[in-house]
Amino acid sequence: MNLRWPLPALLAWGAAWALFLGLRAAGAPVLMALLGGTLLGVLGSVWGGSWWRRGLIGLGFPLSLALSGVLSGGLAVPAWVWLLPLALLLLVYPLNAWRDAPLFPTPEGALDDLPDVAPLPPGARVLDAGCGLGQGLQALRRAYPLAELHGLEWSRPLRLLCGWRCSWAQVAQGDIWRADWSGYQLVYLFQRPESMARALAKARAELQPGAWLVSLEFAVDGVPPTGRLEGAQGRPVWLYQMG
Repeated sequence: MNLRWPLPALLAWGAAWALFLGLRAAGAPVLMALLGGTLLGVLGSVWGGSWWRRGLIGLGFPLSLALSGVLSGGLAVPAWVWLLPLALLLLVYPLNAWRDAPLFPTPEGALDDLPDVAPLPPGARVLDAGCGLGQGLQALRRAYPLAELHGLEWSRPLRLLCGWRCSWAQVAQGDIWRADWSGYQLVYLFQRPESMARALAKARAELQPGAWLVSLEFAVDGVPPTGRLEGAQGRPVWLYQMG
């Protein structure tokens, strides 16, 4: 879902406030209502297109709640409660993920032409390394409907959401750099530019001859690609075949 800023923030904040007020109206304890609204806001932060926007979305509800005075008048909460938003943000975006790519969603249809350059047999094992919420897996499914699709995601909440959205794929929690890529015929990723040399080195060390490393938007500096496609929204798709 591509929403123009600041609509993602407004929707997430509005939903968080609605949940908080709804829980309070239903008689829920203030801590439960606060936690529910904060969690919903943090989950809504995945709509942010950059780290500062995600932080703004995730922290917007508790900050606005603190400034609003709604909790005054006998509804004070312990000081440590205000650390919950930061703890939830770290749960959804663990520090390990900060070193790699932020949540870069793959545009719909970005990989539709991939089989023209990298054909795969039915049942081929394909990995989305860093699958986030599953947009990459959905694009891979469109391109290779007969493939056996796998996703790997470091963030446990995102892994759960991705597994729910892509129940037809095998989605696991783990570190893409420690995982074994040797059993896959194609590995797809949407990483940072500075991560691409590391990704190609890992692919060359582990993938079998003839297997593919596919990168959306970012190429490996100084390494000629096997092929290049013009993906959705003008984003190139770079292909590197092993061997």
